[in-house]
Amino acid sequence: MQNSMFEASEGWEGSIYRVRTSSFNVAFVIGAGEDPDEIDTVDVEVTLADGSCWSATMFTLAEVERLMARWAVTGEYGGGSYFWCSDGVIVREPGVTNMTMVLAQLYEDGQLTDVLERLDRAEE
Repeated sequence: MQNSMFEASEGWEGSIYRVRTSSFNVAFVIGAGEDPDEIDTVDVEVTLADGSCWSATMFTLAEVERLMARWAVTGEYGGGSYFWCSDGVIVREPGVTNMTMVLAQLYEDGQLTDVLERLDRAEE
């Protein structure tokens, strides 16, 4: 991946953590008191240069494992036998930087709009 994706600004805007890259902007919906460098589950909204908006819920592998172990006890999702999420993206490592790198790779590979859910369907 090219470093140009990270010639970007980032920081808090109210309760949203925003990252602006040269190709897209990302709004991370981070809970109060959570550290952006350590988040393991987060909803994201990506806005491309053409104004289209895309969303996903990003999970780390460790968080998926934690959820499935909990569901094995509670009986949810077939007793934790499966994980399903229509807009889910599973990443190896936590944090805003890593998740932005994954989104950048999806963008560079031409897959971002295939993987994420489009939010502004009225304009299709």
